[in-house]
Amino acid sequence: MPDIVVMFFVLGVTAGLLRSDLKIPQATYETLSLLLMLTIGLKGGMVLHGNLHWQLLPEMGAVLLLGGLIPLMLYPVLNKLLNLSVANSASIAAHYGSVSAGTFAVALAFAESNSLNVGAEVTLYLVMLELPAIIVGLLLYRRLGNGSGQNLSLKALWHETLTNKSVILLVGGVIIGMMYGTQQGSQVTSLLTNSFKVVLALFLLEMGLMAAQTLRPIPWHHWRLALFALITPNLLGAIGVCVGTALQLELGSVVILASLVASASYIAAPAAIKAAIPDADIGLAMLCSLGITFPFNVLLGIGMYHQIALFMS
Repeated sequence: MPDIVVMFFVLGVTAGLLRSDLKIPQATYETLSLLLMLTIGLKGGMVLHGNLHWQLLPEMGAVLLLGGLIPLMLYPVLNKLLNLSVANSASIAAHYGSVSAGTFAVALAFAESNSLNVGAEVTLYLVMLELPAIIVGLLLYRRLGNGSGQNLSLKALWHETLTNKSVILLVGGVIIGMMYGTQQGSQVTSLLTNSFKVVLALFLLEMGLMAAQTLRPIPWHHWRLALFALITPNLLGAIGVCVGTALQLELGSVVILASLVASASYIAAPAAIKAAIPDADIGLAMLCSLGITFPFNVLLGIGMYHQIALFMS
């Protein structure tokens, strides 16, 4: 049986495909996403309390490098094999180099449900993978394209990315949790951390509704792109497992790293890419990331990465 939170995603997809009138109010969805980001940050920060050390630098460096290399690997596939424009190739490559916080939350819940050992630093993976891919995507577009987004300064892009509300809450939560730890911060953080799965379940319900919306009507004319969105997480997840195993991470940390590497952003990247690459069709990126890759990872991928990690351990 899959984790119970996954079934809320299935419920959302089913309701969306059946054209039910079920709807999460926009204000409620925004509140849920903010609570999710803050809770993830706090949980990671509290585990890091007293456990932050210099030995983490090589591990963080490897994760940062992954974030930059993934767009470089995917861009030629999108541009040459799928015949997408430079703008759309750079955009989708950046979305896949960046990460899905929702996938991270499900992977974290999976690790907890299966009693997998998870390193204190896994929340930092989310931060380290979020930013480099967006920058690399813009650099690819500037280098190879002729769009109007070439005049956007890197400074403006860094500001757009770093001041995104999800990044602010995630990083802020990590810092606050790291400063106070579980014991001192429990009066404020216990309600958030104890209700993590409830918030995640409601968030996934809305994600299911949104995923169904991107797939209705079924975009048969984008079948090659859909195939890309199904195959890519498998390949990237395997790379994530190999890197995590090579770094001798805990089994739960390997699964979470693989899940993140296999994911695609649908929150931070679309906002940044929309401003940086105005010629890109964000709808195509959302079709891939939210409509196909996110459901695949939530329903099948995370469990597969766990099995691959077990095989390689």
